Amino acid sequence: MRTLLALLIGAPLALAAMILGSGALATLLIAQRAAWEFPSQGPFIPVEGGRLAAIEAGDPTPGRPAVILVHGAGGNGADLMESLGRPLAARGFHVLALDRPGLGWSDRPGGSSDAAPEAQARLIAQALAARGLGPAIVLGHSWGGALALALALDHPERVAGLALVSPVARPFERMPEIAWYWRLALKPPVTWLLSRTLGPPAGLYHLERGARAAFAPQPVAEDYLRRARSALALRPGAMLANVQDLAGLPAALERMAPRTPSLAVPTVIVGGEADAVVPFDRQGRALAQTIPGARLVPLPGVGHMAPWVATDRLVAEIEALAGRLPAR
Repeated sequence: MRTLLALLIGAPLALAAMILGSGALATLLIAQRAAWEFPSQGPFIPVEGGRLAAIEAGDPTPGRPAVILVHGAGGNGADLMESLGRPLAARGFHVLALDRPGLGWSDRPGGSSDAAPEAQARLIAQALAARGLGPAIVLGHSWGGALALALALDHPERVAGLALVSPVARPFERMPEIAWYWRLALKPPVTWLLSRTLGPPAGLYHLERGARAAFAPQPVAEDYLRRARSALALRPGAMLANVQDLAGLPAALERMAPRTPSLAVPTVIVGGEADAVVPFDRQGRALAQTIPGARLVPLPGVGHMAPWVATDRLVAEIEALAGRLPAR
């Protein structure tokens, strides 16, 4: 009887160990390939406890502010540099696209405490000070919109103007019910384990599908996954950081919401009206009503990836925003 019981208990444990071991090996291979294929492209900037990675384009132009690009969830600086940054540099802007803390090649010196937009804004403000940049135009896409807002609220000396593209910036009216297995996966020890075993292989399988969902109703931009270095998000540290960022965002938005009416920087908010990832009416349009003088630019028929789909329009809006700023 004891032998049978031991077999009944041991067999599932052995199977689980085998699955997790296989996932760990696959994760190691995925992470090594991503690091080899997509090495850091630009300067590392020192911040307290570590450094942030960046990609730079264009030379400083007298009378023109620099443009700082802040990417969204699961991305890195290449996502915005390859879509918007290089066209802006061609128009005479000095552009710096940052990897947010813990993503791309940037450190996350505070671990999970650096998940909040306010904490990341503090590190980015340090990086801009180290580079002698600011006040600059800060463009935040999606999750990066919340970070751009935090930067303007907490470090106004670094921000001359805000460009928020498909931003997540308003508190959610109602959080959706989360299935028990997702609640379990969000427990820190489980998240840590999954990010080093089953998470990266599953993420690799869904990478292309996720891109299609983000771009819809438009097709995915040609060679997007390579140009945006998307596989960097599959490394364990980046995957863990991304889960922490998403889990902590609702509380951060609640904290920032009462402060947005105090913003005094010129602001433009751009978003696709067909965005199924971050609904424009509930986020971008609602945010515009809380920021004095904000310019709202809806894009009919455009989905979440406006930087890639409506690049010319966004470049024009950045140029117009720069024209509204006081002469430097």
